Amino acid sequence: MNFERILENWLQTAPDQMTSRTRLSVLTGAAGAIGLAVARRFAADGHRVIMIDINRDKLREDASAIGECAVPFVLDISDFAAVERACKEISEQYGEVDTLVNNAGILSNAKTENVLLEDWKQIMAINLDGAFFLTRFLLPAMRKRRWGRIVNVCSLAMKTGGLTAGTAYSTSKGALGALTFSLAREVARDGITVNAVAPAYVKTPMVTEQLTNEQRQNIVDQIPVGRFCEPDEVAHLIAYLASSQAGFITGEIVDINGGLHMD
Repeated sequence: MNFERILENWLQTAPDQMTSRTRLSVLTGAAGAIGLAVARRFAADGHRVIMIDINRDKLREDASAIGECAVPFVLDISDFAAVERACKEISEQYGEVDTLVNNAGILSNAKTENVLLEDWKQIMAINLDGAFFLTRFLLPAMRKRRWGRIVNVCSLAMKTGGLTAGTAYSTSKGALGALTFSLAREVARDGITVNAVAPAYVKTPMVTEQLTNEQRQNIVDQIPVGRFCEPDEVAHLIAYLASSQAGFITGEIVDINGGLHMD
């Protein structure tokens, strides 16, 4: 069966009959370690995945390695007009999106007195505004189909104030958590769930490159399971929250931190 026939069948599928083979997912921050792990997990589950990032070369390389079900899409998610155009293009070319994973994010370890204004604005624009823009433009189709999944990638920093993370980063992730709660309550009766994950110290460049050896060792010593989190572990959690089996979970921020913070 060719792609056009698959798409035609998918568009005719009732929301309560949807399976992983009919899913079209949009994933931001797709060229990063967590993003790539999520893209691979979704592809393995049968999703078609629109992989969004600004790193054109890495994005194309990763999408090519995953296969035809992965589509690289270069986009600055902090640009409202560009996001609007992109969502329209995705809808026209690939069909209506039913899953959105807002994973894109940038880290700053700068505390209050050392935060530059331009850095504050950039962190908020990418970590928070981009998630809102994509949600705004993709939500109507989910409401129309009365089925959808939105998963936001928050952080332990939103609950602790940032053990090593800076003020702007921690604040942006806290705001993303509030957005998760607000959206979840707003769209629950439309068949859409909105949840978030709050990872801590995943093996990404944020940990391997932006922390010193001493900082990393001090952190590991505090984590009860005694190690950093693997990107695939975050991907599996996101895949579950995006699945049909998680339909009674909404407005939840799920910790994945090895016991570093318990609530």
